[in-house]
Amino acid sequence: MYDFDLLVLGTGPGGQKAAIAAAKLGRRVAVVEKRHMIGGVCINTGTIPSKTLREAVLYLTGLNQRDLYGASYRVKEEITVADLGMRTQHVIGREIQVIRNQLARNHVTVLQGTGRFLDPHSIGIAGDVPADHDRKVTAEKIVIATGTSPARPPSVEFDERTVIDSDAILHLDRVPETLVVVGAGVIGIEYASMFAALGTKVTVVERRERMLEFCDLEIVEALKYHLRDLAVTFRFGESVAAVERRPRGALTILESGKKIPADCVMYSAGRQGTTAELRLEAAGLTADDRGRIAVDENYATPVPHIYAVGDVIGFPALAATSMEQGRLAAQHACGEPVAEMQELSPIGIYTIPEISFVGKSEDELTREKIPFEVGVSRYRELARGQIIGDSYGMLKLLVSSDDRRLLGVHVFGTGATELVHIGQTLMGCGGTVDYLVNAVFNYPTLAESYKVAALDAMNKMRVIARLTAEP
Repeated sequence: MYDFDLLVLGTGPGGQKAAIAAAKLGRRVAVVEKRHMIGGVCINTGTIPSKTLREAVLYLTGLNQRDLYGASYRVKEEITVADLGMRTQHVIGREIQVIRNQLARNHVTVLQGTGRFLDPHSIGIAGDVPADHDRKVTAEKIVIATGTSPARPPSVEFDERTVIDSDAILHLDRVPETLVVVGAGVIGIEYASMFAALGTKVTVVERRERMLEFCDLEIVEALKYHLRDLAVTFRFGESVAAVERRPRGALTILESGKKIPADCVMYSAGRQGTTAELRLEAAGLTADDRGRIAVDENYATPVPHIYAVGDVIGFPALAATSMEQGRLAAQHACGEPVAEMQELSPIGIYTIPEISFVGKSEDELTREKIPFEVGVSRYRELARGQIIGDSYGMLKLLVSSDDRRLLGVHVFGTGATELVHIGQTLMGCGGTVDYLVNAVFNYPTLAESYKVAALDAMNKMRVIARLTAEP
């Protein structure tokens, strides 16, 4: 009756995993994607390019080695956009090859073009080039995984060169000497730290009183210290009134009256769901004012045979969670038993230095009146920290005072996004800090920080227990 059992709109992390999961279950599967966007925003303009750019910056600037070889150490003196872009394009090309191979190996049909709903079971596909013919396909089940694009305030006149968003920053023709970043969210702070490492004088403007409000305050303060050390200026509690383009850059005027000249202004004003072209109304669906689609616990929309996964459904909008959402949605669509996604999803922020955490923060535990103890390990006290030249990194464990369960793990510094998974695994298994105290870790490693932090927490709890037991 239908051309396909399952059709996926978009080939980002959620779309890929949905398509492959359904194909593994023996279903006839197709994906719809623009010719130049295989892999979605994640591969082409978002996660992969930005993280590859970060690695290129760290390598070429020699930033991580300066504790060992001096503040003037650099691998390359004059770093150009071409230097940065070469590594980025190499990785993007390889990743696209991997995705194409995975889809082909699982017999997933790739339909190139832009999809839109004609009715709840029919998708019209407009070709990417004028020579392409529009076509219509039908599917029993449909998964929307179209992702997001940078939100652009209507009052701002973007020109892709002087006033830009996070997509356009990857295509600058030169490294700016000065940069204003509007918005201190994850994307804004990631790019601010990268360009600051390149030697750009960065000013971050944020209307709130602090950045990364969902992160541990001590970790955020440590990041601010390091960014200020890279000559980043923060303007918290400030809003942008206007941006005026000039022949040699732009002038950012704040509502307080301050004026900030810069070669370039980057807006990081959140993300907008890519749903405008989908003609959702033809399928009986609607999106909110941010382009997001509402779903239930199985990622099904109000139209039961249509699912939505990934950034297009909103929080947490992470590539890692999008992958799992896609897999679970496909399983449910195929009538397979589905287990709920685990609540303990780690957050990784690829600033310089990087941040990662899982579980509760100190502020959350305090608000919830859950007693806890803190165990801290600092990289400068670890042999591995000295070897790699990281004297600022730290790992913090939040431990229940009642039963010694691990309640939260917060890491700042080299390898933070890798290290956090040890704590995540222990928490997922309901483990206690006793395991970390008694475990043997390879030496010298950064993972050893778990044992040091666990001993710190246990020693503090032992002192409290001894004082409590005294008559």
